[in-house]
Amino acid sequence: MDKLQNWLSTTPYAQYKLTIASADASFRKYYRLTDDKESVLVMDASLEKESLRPFLEVTKRLHQADVKAPQILEHNLEDGYLILEDFGSTHYLDLLNKNNFKSLYQDAIKLIVQMQNASAKSLPLYDKAFLLFEMNLMQEWYLQGLLKRSLTQEQKETLDTTLKYISEIVLSQPQGLFVHRDFHSRNIMLTAGKEIGVIDYQDAMSGAVTYDLVSLLKDCYIEFDEETISSLALEFKRAKNINVDDTTFLQWFDFMGLQRHIKVLGVFARLHLRDGKDGYLKDIPLVLKYTLHAAKKYPQTQALAKLLEEFTCEQ
Repeated sequence: MDKLQNWLSTTPYAQYKLTIASADASFRKYYRLTDDKESVLVMDASLEKESLRPFLEVTKRLHQADVKAPQILEHNLEDGYLILEDFGSTHYLDLLNKNNFKSLYQDAIKLIVQMQNASAKSLPLYDKAFLLFEMNLMQEWYLQGLLKRSLTQEQKETLDTTLKYISEIVLSQPQGLFVHRDFHSRNIMLTAGKEIGVIDYQDAMSGAVTYDLVSLLKDCYIEFDEETISSLALEFKRAKNINVDDTTFLQWFDFMGLQRHIKVLGVFARLHLRDGKDGYLKDIPLVLKYTLHAAKKYPQTQALAKLLEEFTCEQ
């Protein structure tokens, strides 16, 4: 904190009051600097300085696509600090309810279409190896780590075959799009001017057309009725003018959700077991519900659903 305070004393915000704003699933911390007239945010990424250059680069890409990402006001890459435009404290999660979610999601879908106009050139690729790497986190951290289960050779082969199939369906849809990778209700802000702003995008990659759509509509922190969610997914398909039938598109959507939620089971378990962040354990049941529901729909993934149900019912 002393190093941060020393740096702040050299900026135009030296006399502003510093208060804690929030922390996230990474090792970043956020502070709010305020005076009588304005408020700005400080990102403290001193424990993961390598994330700052990607953050700056992706911010530039989003601004070029007219997406409302925070303006960078000051930066200290050597020590790992940024001062950012403050979007306030109103997240989509604070606003969403059964009466307004459709209209709020429609606005966010428009933002995904806009984000996908951002350049994905030279961003890391969401290729088959990375899709599988992410999904394999489930076995290591959720099944073996959290549930303390050892898989038989047959179960390992079932899992391996299923995950490869999921990755193939994901890769069968349009690729090479800008992917935020965490476009959900906690990372979408409504500013005081009623604009939608995005945050936490430094891990952006080049990947599948449905990834951010799944992150939004099958949110790990809040759930709405499946019929409306499917309808909204098809609104995105029409907005993007994707030339496939609705059944195929919804299959893409389901399998992209499977890939993401299988990964998240591993990530949430890892946050608890490795990083001591227990707050994500309460969100695992919804992630598991999404996973099981989608897996039961398709013959090629029903064995995965059976395996997960068997393991979780025994807890």
